[in-house]
Order: sequence, then structure tokens, then C-alpha cells
Amino acid sequence: MALEDAKTQVDQAFTSKSSRGLSYENSFGGALSFLRRRYAKDLTGVDLAVTGVPFDQAVTNRPGTRLGPRAIREASALQVFDPPYGWEGMSPLEEFDIVDHGDLAFDYASIPDFPPALTAHVRAILEAGAASIALGGDHYISLPILRAYAEKFGPLALLQFDAHSDTWADDDMDRVDHGTMFYKAVKEGLIDPARSVQVGIRTVNPNTLGLHCIDARMVHERGPAEVARMIKAILGDAQVYVSFDIDCLDPAFAPGTGTPVWGGLSSAQVAIILRDLAGIDVVGGDVVEVSPPFDAGGATAIAGAHVAMELICLWGWTRRASRTG
Repeated sequence: MALEDAKTQVDQAFTSKSSRGLSYENSFGGALSFLRRRYAKDLTGVDLAVTGVPFDQAVTNRPGTRLGPRAIREASALQVFDPPYGWEGMSPLEEFDIVDHGDLAFDYASIPDFPPALTAHVRAILEAGAASIALGGDHYISLPILRAYAEKFGPLALLQFDAHSDTWADDDMDRVDHGTMFYKAVKEGLIDPARSVQVGIRTVNPNTLGLHCIDARMVHERGPAEVARMIKAILGDAQVYVSFDIDCLDPAFAPGTGTPVWGGLSSAQVAIILRDLAGIDVVGGDVVEVSPPFDAGGATAIAGAHVAMELICLWGWTRRASRTG
């Protein structure tokens, strides 16, 4: 069946009649969408909407992440032929209605208008009854997204994979900066520090605001399976927003990012941690800081696409269990 489908499937981003199913369209051709999902602005009946946020005007070093959503979509075409490995037969593309909601539209020259535009964009997704996975873009995008999520769910547990804590003090809530947004998220009451955890940190910032930190060295010394158990113990039964900055990975695995730091996690470590977190109550997430201009060979975009799929699996794991009883 797969061979026959491969002969006829093309441009499924526009031609698909369903929000479910694996795809056998040639990975090297056709119109791009995330995981070959159909593009949809109408979210009626949709379980999860993937949306791009091509914004990188909050960076402190190298720009280019505005091109991240496009690159992640292209890289994701390699993952659509089979269920994801390591998830005990779970096949989210077949079990859930998942669409590519396209990118956020915004005026690139009017920075003050960007945060409320993104909050409204995600609010609309949530009001339609869907969850969101955002493809960045720089890491600032997490703050406007969290504002929309907190409106619906109240304060969330944040699970942050990152080289940097992004809790540097900044009491100007209107200032746009990709290193201060979780400081603001705590101050605004969007996240609960006591139930939140940062993984992979390897830069100095004493202002933790009470968030738990599992730094990169601890991951290397204790191993990914133990780290996953530690994370689960902190998160408990809280509703979780997962924010994955691709610079959590060592530059050897993700060179295409704006602020690379050596000593980071490997792709293998991250894969084990994410899969062992099955059962946490993920309500949404993002993958940020993929910068294609610095991504020789596309390794960073490939990593970003895999992380996004893992976030979908984490989101779907508990919902799958509730559907099957």
C-alpha cells in the first residue's frame, strides 16, 4: 500500500482530505508542511495545531531563526512514513487530528505589536479546542504564548530545555528580549517555579527565581534515564508547557543556533529523556532558536523536527490513554 501511495501522493499539504494518517509522498518533493499535515485555518475538530512563528528580533547574538519554521518543516518530511520510534506503537499522525496552522502574520517593523499578536494567535487555537506546538523563531516567543496558555489553564509548570536560564532580571514587561522572558513569566504568574525545571543549563545566572535546575553536567553524570525520573518527580501531576531551545544540544549536534555553548546534551540523551517522560501532562510547547544560516548540512533543523515530534508524542500519550480507557 505504501508503494502504491508513493506513486500518487503529492502536495498533501493542500490535497489531503484528512487530518490523520501517515504519508508516503516523496520526502524530496512536494509542497512543504510540518509532517506533511494539511494546512488548515479552520480548526474545527482539530486536536493539535502546529504553527510557525518566524520572529528573531529579540536575539542577543546571531539572527536567522526567522527562517527556522521553514527549515523545520522541510526536515520533518523524513518522519512521516512510520510511527515514531520508541513510543510502544503509538502513532500520533494516525491517532489524532493534527494540522499545520501556518505561520503567524505580523508586521516585522512594528515590534511592540508582536507580543499581543502572538498571544491572540495562540488564544484562538486554544479557544478552538486544540493544543499548539510552535516552531520558532527566537526564544522570546514563549512569553506571549504562555500568556495565552495561562489565560486558559492558570499557572503552568514549565519544562525548559536550554543552555541558558533566560531568567535575567528585567522589570520592563514591554521590552522584547530572548534572555528575560521566563523572569517575566514568573513575575506575571504564568508559571509556577516550584513545579518547573530547567534542563541542560551551562551558563551562569544566580537569579533562578526558584525554578529547579538540572544542569548539563548533572545530565552527563547521572544519565538521561535518571534525569527523566528527576523531572517527573518535580512536575508531578501539573499541567506542563515544554519549551525546547535547540541550544540545549551541544553545538556538535546543533550548530545552527544563535548562542551556542559547548558541553551540551547529545541528541541521544535528549531522545531518552523525552521518551522516558511519557505520562506527564503536556498541554503545549515550542521548539525555538533553529537558525538555518548557521546550520551546515541541516543537522539542527533535523533535530528540531525530531524534538517537535517528541513533544507531540508527549502531548498525545496521556490523551491516548484516556481515549482507550
